[in-house]
Amino acid sequence: MTSVALLSNPQSTGNRAKLPDIRHFCIQEDDVFHYEVEEVDQIGEALSSIAQTRPSILVVNGGDGTVQTVLTALYTGKYFEKHMVPPVAVLPNGKTNLIALDLGAEGDPVVALQKILDIARGDLDSHIVKRELIALSDSSDKPPVLGMFLGGAGLADLIIYCRDTIYPLGLPNGISHVIAAFALLISMFIRAPLSFLPRAARPISVSLMQQGQIKGNFSLLVVTTLERLLVGTHVFQQDPQDKGSMKLMMVDQNPFHLIHAVAAGIVGRLGKSRIKGVHLKQDDEIRIAGERSHLILDGEVFYADNEHPVILRHTEPISFVKLAV
Repeated sequence: MTSVALLSNPQSTGNRAKLPDIRHFCIQEDDVFHYEVEEVDQIGEALSSIAQTRPSILVVNGGDGTVQTVLTALYTGKYFEKHMVPPVAVLPNGKTNLIALDLGAEGDPVVALQKILDIARGDLDSHIVKRELIALSDSSDKPPVLGMFLGGAGLADLIIYCRDTIYPLGLPNGISHVIAAFALLISMFIRAPLSFLPRAARPISVSLMQQGQIKGNFSLLVVTTLERLLVGTHVFQQDPQDKGSMKLMMVDQNPFHLIHAVAAGIVGRLGKSRIKGVHLKQDDEIRIAGERSHLILDGEVFYADNEHPVILRHTEPISFVKLAV
């Protein structure tokens, strides 16, 4: 039985610099099984091989998109025997690292991997946390795609703008995200379409199974099962009357409302008091429609049309490894 099975995606941005160090670490540790894929289509084959080693922890070394593909494969495939799916840990090695951040993995991925190995050799149970996933279904016949963070409306357009316009400049991730955020605010203030700014958010409608429908133009739409988003920010406080598993946040297309919402999230006040233009809900099923509106689930782009809405449902919880107890 292997303590840790590590699945690496060399195409992940962080791995271009750190993968040699990770390989060297794995060579020195006898109870680490390291499997590298050349492309995400090989993840199913990788999991079949990993299952033979019966690892205590499955570690994913890649960006949020790689993690999403692994989670989807674990749910839709039959790679592990029933009740033998190992808890999942995530190395901080992508552009945004939202899932890794939620699990307490920050900084150098080699240091994080050493911590995970120490946990596998010690008191693993005290580091296990349960997280439900988001199952996204669209109008296709494909099985649902699973993830933990969905961005829509202006946020999805901003992510795409950052990928296509800012990341190619080769700037550090933090600086790229700050530039993209300022570009979004400028576009919201001037309210004029300019090719070098993110596109204006398109109208969308969001229907909740328990709480009805919300329509409008939104600068931000987030659906998540995570507890923590960006550095210093947390998902909003749960209302005891809300029983849904998925947390939904939408902010009207207004720069002042957006700034207020972000500031409230940073200081941990989001959801504790009502904020104008900010919609906070929880539900077990969410339907999103729009005018060819972008949606991004852990890095993968989808489209929500009025005739072909996207449907989000929660899954049963699975086990993850949190580095900090």
